[in-house]
Amino acid sequence: MEGGLLERPIFDEESLKENETQEPLTPVVVLSTLVALCGSLCLGCIIGYSSPAEAGIMKDLDLSVADYSVFGSIVTVGGMIGALVNGKLADLLGRRVTMWLSEVLSTAGWTAIALGKTAWWLDVGRLLLGLGYALICYVVPIYIAEITPKNIRGRFTSAYQLMTCCGISLMYFVGNVVSWRTLAVIGAIPSLLHILGLFFIPESPRWLAKIGKRRELHAALQRLRGKNADISREASEIIDYTETFQQHSERVLDLFQRRYAHALTVGVGLMVLQQFGGNGAIVYYSSSIFSKAGLSSRIGTILMAIIQIPAVLLSVLLTDKLGRRPLLMEHHHLEQLTPILVYTAILGFSVAFVMGMAGLPWVIVSEIFPINVKGSAGSLVTLASKSCSWIITYSFNFMMLWSSSGTN
Repeated sequence: MEGGLLERPIFDEESLKENETQEPLTPVVVLSTLVALCGSLCLGCIIGYSSPAEAGIMKDLDLSVADYSVFGSIVTVGGMIGALVNGKLADLLGRRVTMWLSEVLSTAGWTAIALGKTAWWLDVGRLLLGLGYALICYVVPIYIAEITPKNIRGRFTSAYQLMTCCGISLMYFVGNVVSWRTLAVIGAIPSLLHILGLFFIPESPRWLAKIGKRRELHAALQRLRGKNADISREASEIIDYTETFQQHSERVLDLFQRRYAHALTVGVGLMVLQQFGGNGAIVYYSSSIFSKAGLSSRIGTILMAIIQIPAVLLSVLLTDKLGRRPLLMEHHHLEQLTPILVYTAILGFSVAFVMGMAGLPWVIVSEIFPINVKGSAGSLVTLASKSCSWIITYSFNFMMLWSSSGTN
């Protein structure tokens, strides 16, 4: 599928219909997807933690705005470091081992935050979370895209954003009633569940084909498609596709060949636009935004958490119906109205964002690059995403001090 995307539109409806009965949805596919999505839930917890924890951490550790801006944004620094190796690790170690490694890093990060007595320890923990974050955000949609039947691939891959939103919402809900240390412990639970679940799911057949393990490929594909399913055609397609692209070199510089220019422009461009839209600042610091606007941060974050879930559910349902691109297109005397206007604007932005730009760029990236450059491409687009995210999340608090209205 990935290879064909370079020569034809992302969706080929006739191909989808043709393969709908040949690639049935099985319990193993559902289980494998749910296990992978535990990583997305962990990702949401990482993203959503800094907002409800902000007031408690700044008070208990006597942090300045600059100190907390470092803590809030250093997760993206870890993301940038992880981006340099996430694609290569996924190609070298496999999708399952990479997910396992990401959760080990995340669990260590949550532990450091929960037990940390100084800002330095919290920053180390947040950096480790960023390393895990970089691996998760790349390998989870890739794994789901590689194991699911074509007719539901977009819907299942889009569930990545649904679970991410659930993780953010979990942090917002629970963070209003527990301490920031307890919240860090709760954030580690999805990581532990993911580590456990990885023992019960198969490796990606496409990765097994890439490293030449044909026997394991057939076993994994048979398990995914069902005991009595005829997998010969799909297995042959995967092997032929992989061998075709394995003839090309896998050097990083080969990614910048003219043949990949369109896919690279789309992938990097979407990641840059995704982050410069400002969602990172809203998610990381929504509590302080609501407080400065004269709203209850508690009510604001809870309602923000509630409204995102139905919006992203709608996105999941529409992804295969409408396609990726349509969803992406997607004064003093008034001072007393400012809180309502800010609240309405943030909620409206959040709904629009989670329906399109939040998760779909990762869905598209998981589909548009052929396997011989997928690792390098994954590292590059993740690096672009986290670099832009760091700019936004580190500078936001300073811009708010300078001019809150100008920042918004």
